Amino acid sequence: MEPTSAFIHAPDPEHPGWHTWDMTDQERFNPVVMGKMLVRQEADRAARLRLLSTRTMHGNLHGNIHGAVILGLIDISLFATVNQVIGGNSASSVTLDLSTQFIGSGRIGEPLDAVCEIMKETGRLFFLRGNLEQGGELIASYMGTLRKPSAR
Repeated sequence: MEPTSAFIHAPDPEHPGWHTWDMTDQERFNPVVMGKMLVRQEADRAARLRLLSTRTMHGNLHGNIHGAVILGLIDISLFATVNQVIGGNSASSVTLDLSTQFIGSGRIGEPLDAVCEIMKETGRLFFLRGNLEQGGELIASYMGTLRKPSAR
């Protein structure tokens, strides 16, 4: 699959001000495991990625959102933020590192938001940080680095 067609990113008519964040290949991790996600610009260099619906399959044995779902949404937010803020195609980028601090627990059945900001862009890297929120409560804080695709 061509990297230029990996993501579906277009205005969502059901959610004014938001764009879809999906994949053209519906058998990949994002659509199969995570579900419907939306993204919108938050500030000059920031974006909000929303997991629209958290389901029972996203839960841990305590009835909260599983840490793997939280980490997955955080990782996806790095790419969605670069795509939303900078434009272009982040599909060929890779995550170099991701540091996460779990602060609270997420509830099943409510949307989950990753608010991510580009701190610095160099010739090869993006440095990002953000918070994961649900209903105004802080769930996690994170920092990550993406490497831009190599010129071939």
